[in-house]
Amino acid sequence: MESSSLISFSLLFCFSILFFGSNGVEARRAPPSISYLISENLFNSIFLHKDDNACPARNFYNYTSFIQAAKCFPSFGNTGDKATRKREIAAFLAQISHETTGGWATAPDGPYAWGLCFKEEINPQSNYCDSTNTQWPCYPGKSYHGRGPIQLSWNYNYGPAGKAVGFDGLRNPEIVANHSLIAFKTGLWFWMTEQSPKPSCHDVMVGKYVPTEADLAANRTAGYGLVTNIINGGLECGIPNDARVNDRIGFFQRYAQLFKVDTGPNLDCANQKPF
Repeated sequence: MESSSLISFSLLFCFSILFFGSNGVEARRAPPSISYLISENLFNSIFLHKDDNACPARNFYNYTSFIQAAKCFPSFGNTGDKATRKREIAAFLAQISHETTGGWATAPDGPYAWGLCFKEEINPQSNYCDSTNTQWPCYPGKSYHGRGPIQLSWNYNYGPAGKAVGFDGLRNPEIVANHSLIAFKTGLWFWMTEQSPKPSCHDVMVGKYVPTEADLAANRTAGYGLVTNIINGGLECGIPNDARVNDRIGFFQRYAQLFKVDTGPNLDCANQKPF
């Protein structure tokens, strides 16, 4: 599993890459940009309606910000063979599409063409402040409701996400809905970071997940369904034919087809216990 130290190195790599000249020290090469796997045309064909007038996030989630954010996490889309790399990108985009969808059953081009329509939770039921968390204490008057492509929520996520990608997540959570590059970075931070006992979504999708005894007992098998369990298993997993899980799967199936790659096994988490 990818450790927090590797995550920190990835971000350092993003902010201050050092290249050496011809002084006998070999230059450090950045991993290839994932743009060779997902072109701007493919990105736009995935998100057909994200910039429609009906979408509150129109013109917010742009391709350039996504590619730049991915460079801060060099292992994303750059681990394993080409099919694995494409499958991981498709899985990430599918999950953030469900989190931000503006689609409906009879929507133009189908319900799975409306990802990245929202950048902020509408009518949040609370300020998502866990007052018992003293490591990442809530700042007075701030709300930690869902924002950005992964709909980052709770002070205990905003705090470490901000520390990792370079903003004050507790005092300035609003920036996630106001800055496209930071928004994508928070989504990728969540995807790449292990939060024990949960593995990282990245490790699951690239075959690095090693189930514990507790995972085996809970039937938490590797696959896209386990990623759903990591993201929102407490509400969606262990439920047969859950509509939210099916929506996540629908996005993934469409995107995998556009990437010309198979989805792999274990798409749902109906038989998995949440973490």
